[in-house]
Amino acid sequence: MDARTKTDHPAERVAHLRAEIERHDHLYYVMDEPAISDAAYDALMNELKRLEAEHPELVTPDSPTQRVGGKPAEGFKKAQHSRPMLSLDNAYSVEELTDWDRRVRELAGGLPVNYVAELKLDGLSVALRYEPAAHGGARLAAGITRGDGQTGEDVTSNIRTIRSVPLNIGAQRLKKAGMPAGFEVRGEVVMPAAAFTRLNEEREQQGLPAAVNPRNAAAGTLRTLEPSIVAQRRLDFYAYFLLIDGEYMAAGQQATLDALAALGFRVNPRRKLVANVEEMRSFIDGAEAEREKLGYEIDGVVLKVDAHATQLRLGYTGRAPRWAIAYKFTAKSGVTQMHGIKVQVGRTGKLTPVAELEPVFIGGTTVSRATLHNADFIERLGVKPGDWVKVERGGDVIPKVVEVVHDAEHPRGKLRFSFPLDCPECQSAVVRAEGEVDYRCVNADCPAKLRESLLHFGGRTVMNIEGFGDAVVGQVLENGFAKSVADVYLLRSDELALLKKEVTRKKKDGSTETKLERLLAPVQVSRLLDQIERSKQAGLARVLMGLGIRFVGERTAELLAQEFGSIDALMEANAEELERVEEVGPNISQAIQEFFAQPKNRALVEHLRAAGVDMTAEKKQRSTQLAGLTFVLTGTLPTMTRDEAKSKIEAAGGKTAGSVSKKTSYVVAGEEAGSKLDKARELNVPVLDEAGLMQLLTGEARAE
Repeated sequence: MDARTKTDHPAERVAHLRAEIERHDHLYYVMDEPAISDAAYDALMNELKRLEAEHPELVTPDSPTQRVGGKPAEGFKKAQHSRPMLSLDNAYSVEELTDWDRRVRELAGGLPVNYVAELKLDGLSVALRYEPAAHGGARLAAGITRGDGQTGEDVTSNIRTIRSVPLNIGAQRLKKAGMPAGFEVRGEVVMPAAAFTRLNEEREQQGLPAAVNPRNAAAGTLRTLEPSIVAQRRLDFYAYFLLIDGEYMAAGQQATLDALAALGFRVNPRRKLVANVEEMRSFIDGAEAEREKLGYEIDGVVLKVDAHATQLRLGYTGRAPRWAIAYKFTAKSGVTQMHGIKVQVGRTGKLTPVAELEPVFIGGTTVSRATLHNADFIERLGVKPGDWVKVERGGDVIPKVVEVVHDAEHPRGKLRFSFPLDCPECQSAVVRAEGEVDYRCVNADCPAKLRESLLHFGGRTVMNIEGFGDAVVGQVLENGFAKSVADVYLLRSDELALLKKEVTRKKKDGSTETKLERLLAPVQVSRLLDQIERSKQAGLARVLMGLGIRFVGERTAELLAQEFGSIDALMEANAEELERVEEVGPNISQAIQEFFAQPKNRALVEHLRAAGVDMTAEKKQRSTQLAGLTFVLTGTLPTMTRDEAKSKIEAAGGKTAGSVSKKTSYVVAGEEAGSKLDKARELNVPVLDEAGLMQLLTGEARAE
């Protein structure tokens, strides 16, 4: 026995053992540099377990012995993200990457533009929250899945089992990284190739079907309710973002990765600062060449603007940062026969042709259906039922038909496909508006639109009603229990108990019989009604998404909710008030006004109100940075329309005017500025270009 065990106070020895174990965990799981044998490590852990058993008052939740412990969870609670976990826009070619680089440099307005190139890990995004610990460092407080980007699931008990996630971070590490004790780390949970192989060997021995791919296996594992099972799967975690008080680290992306490494996190070593597209391409080619040797799955490379000030200047679109992009590797493809084309009707009435395929295994998934986009695409491709087609999983995710394969082994089909002129669901005539490529069913009572609207309304990113899927929605409609999305809140337990499903079973004589059985057991009915009731508190942004207003997606709905605070204020807003909202232009403004001008849609809002659905939000206080200042816009700006510039000024508390006077604070002038610029010079009104305006908006210049 170590002499220290005999002389140390138990609390001191426990603290020493924990520090040693955490140090060796970091060396082994993060640095891949083990310093002691497995037997020596086990001896440290066993001694700690013994001391904690003898002195239970010394056991703490962040002890290494508590990585796996406690009873299985009954379910995961929802948790709000400190700031949205957004998606990334994608590029699939050097040309697209070049266009993105050009846009970034134009919008940067002279600010520095270098990029950090990182591998795009194919796993599950999570956020880890750390808070101050009693020992002066930081401790893991929560682990949350990405979820819908706004809200995820609290899977802290499972995150704790991942050895490359530090439970504690000492004060010295915090000081070295220049970090406070409270912060948030974002990164990717992955299942290494060796762990995936071992998992499938175990499943085979148990007579279970093999897991399809490591990403799905990692996601399923992290949502397992038994932490001990999660621990056995040997997941890993790579960190790539660092937030303080909900804001990205101001030192930039490269410094962020260095700080994460200093804190003790595993940061992927395959990263590089690149200055241009040629250097990006070199990094991408190298990553793709090494792809099969890494020991974990990647599906591309992520490029992020390094400088934080440039990131702020570039900002965000509705769903993604303008300062980052994911370059996706060449899509995986396969050749199969297309048996037919089915036209689906979406919730907006859009008709989408879908190829029905002989099942083919592509990139770890069996594909039996693929999109054909629209009627023009079918015409261009010349594809017919019976043809052999090449199918790709775009970005390794969405199956799509890309070409017809025609040779001696793959004869052409004989039947030509004609796009329907009537809705396949309600037989109403379909229309194609001038300038649009899509046909739409305009029948407001089309059952397909209602079905898709109900599925959309109950979806995870909208009202998040778990259990309200295809089978339930189909039966609810078949039984006449819903005529609009508001009727979801009128569903009763006795109605849900009537829903049926077809079940086919094999009889002893080898024949089969099909019977109708209850779709939902009593406990499932109760759970679904609880989910419906809980969804009433989802808030205004989710309701706006659920209403299906054209052009209003997740980001726009959130901005509208923060601006207006209630559905009533939004319904009464005019075009000027709507377009004052960031990222809301004339098209979105018109779509919102047209939607609420319909009596049927206003009645829908009232039905939701009567059901007790919360349609309010906390109003975001407008910035006062430009308060009291009046701007006049003239000429053509390099990267913004005047409407966009006007929206940014008003969002920052400023006002815009149509003419120049002595009361004008600034004139913002672009190319071909006219008499307003002459008037500004005559009155000695300060003149800004677009870059100067952006400096005022970002606080880099002081407003006079």
